[in-house]
Amino acid sequence: MKGKNPTRKQKIIIKENKLNPDNWLVLKVFKDSICIQHKVSKKIREI
Repeated sequence: MKGKNPTRKQKIIIKENKLNPDNWLVLKVFKDSICIQHKVSKKIREI
């Protein structure tokens, strides 16, 4: 699954979860959460 770079609003949400938005790609966007993937380790998280 290919990820896309986060938008400005998504970067703010990622920062609020104490993650560096430069290291994450957005896979899916849901109504109440975002599925993101780490660029290097390929670990997937839902925030």
